[in-house]
Formats: sequence, C-alpha cells, structure tokens
Amino acid sequence: MLSTSGLYFDLLNFERCGFVNVSLPLISFCYLQRPMASRAETSYKEPVNEQIVANMYASMRTELNQIYSKITELEMEASEHSLVANAIQPLDQSRKCYRMIGGVLVERTIKEVLPAVQRNKEGLEEVISRLNETLEKKKKEIAEFETKYKIRIRKSDSDVQDDSSRKEGSAQGVLVGPASSSE
Repeated sequence: MLSTSGLYFDLLNFERCGFVNVSLPLISFCYLQRPMASRAETSYKEPVNEQIVANMYASMRTELNQIYSKITELEMEASEHSLVANAIQPLDQSRKCYRMIGGVLVERTIKEVLPAVQRNKEGLEEVISRLNETLEKKKKEIAEFETKYKIRIRKSDSDVQDDSSRKEGSAQGVLVGPASSSE
C-alpha cells in the first residue's frame, strides 16, 4: 500500500495543507494549490531516509564521472587537433589537404584549414577549462554532502586483497637486468 508521506506532494509540486481534499484510487491526501519553491532555489531537498541519501550520493558521483569522461574525451580531441596543426604548419600553404566537415570530405588548402583547426583547438581548450571548474564545484558539493551525512566508502573484500598483493609486489611492472658480478 502506498503512503502519503510527502512523495505525492513532491511529485505534484505542492505544499501540504489541510484545506483541500483530493481522492485518488486507494489514496487520499490534502494539499494547498500553491507551488513549492523552485528547484533552482534548492539544489537538493532534505532526504527522508538512508536509501534516498544513497541514491542522491550515487547520482552525484555519476555526474562527477560523466564530467571526468567528457574532459578526457575533449582533451584527446584537442591533442589530435594539435597533432594535425603541427603536422601541416611547416608545409607549403598552397598545398591541398582534405578536411572532414559534417561527415563530408572536402578539399581545401593548408592556408584555409590551419586557422580553422587552431580555432577549434582553442574552443576545445576553453570548454575543457569550464568543465574543470564545474568538476571542482561538483567535488566540493560531494565533499560537503559526505560530511553532512557522514558518508564513508568501505572497500570490498576483493579490494582489500588487491591492496595487500600490491604491497607485496611493490616493483610490479619494472624489469631488472641481471646483476653484474665483479670478480
């Protein structure tokens, strides 16, 4: 059976009140027809129970991971733009080159393409810097959320075993040649 503990008020975006009765199949509750504070005013409402806190935390972590992956993707693209610019810069400016525009391969000259590649690279770097600022804000928001709700991440048993095996083989990935003997 469903309860009227505020879920439907939130969904309807109304505040609770004792004046108007609304009956739905199996559910009866009261509300005042005045919209609640906008979502822009309150970024996250006070959670009701641990499960809601966990879900909010998971969604915040998902947003953080999405920002990380977008930054990585754009950094790779900016790196590719740098490689292209460095490869064609020393060449003759009237030399033909080909550029993909909207899925169509177009013949141009280096003189036409090089400024466009450099502009695109600068635009990518600007977007990356804005995303880094957003990332820092999101990290602070998550840290505040963790301290407010005393969230600690526990390592699973497999992670603990992985950590102990790393300590034993601390020189993993390092090749060492045979010891020279001085006789």
